[in-house]
Amino acid sequence: MDFYENRVINDKSKLKKVKIIHTLIWIFFNAVISYMLYAVISNKLDIWLWICYVIILLEILTLSYFKFSCPLTLIARKYSNSKKANFDIYLPNWLAKYNRVIYGSVILSVMIITIIRLLK
Repeated sequence: MDFYENRVINDKSKLKKVKIIHTLIWIFFNAVISYMLYAVISNKLDIWLWICYVIILLEILTLSYFKFSCPLTLIARKYSNSKKANFDIYLPNWLAKYNRVIYGSVILSVMIITIIRLLK
């Protein structure tokens, strides 16, 4: 095996690790957002909802710091030149492509419902 083949195998291994970590973090944020949606729909404005808001705020600040690109995407880019939206995560391409729109809409809805609940 020459140097180039060894590097390609090493890059694939590193990319796989980044994809696994990225997917696990995505699952975590799904749990956070799902809880938030549940909490506001069921009018359960408890401490966990506010903790979730802080987590989402930290995610938004992190993304804004990295010019609205996930830091894991930037790391994964070192190991792949793929143009697919899901090159860095184990999601269907369409979901990876529209992830921000989908979850941004859900979070915005949660915020609106929270405000409505607080004003009642």
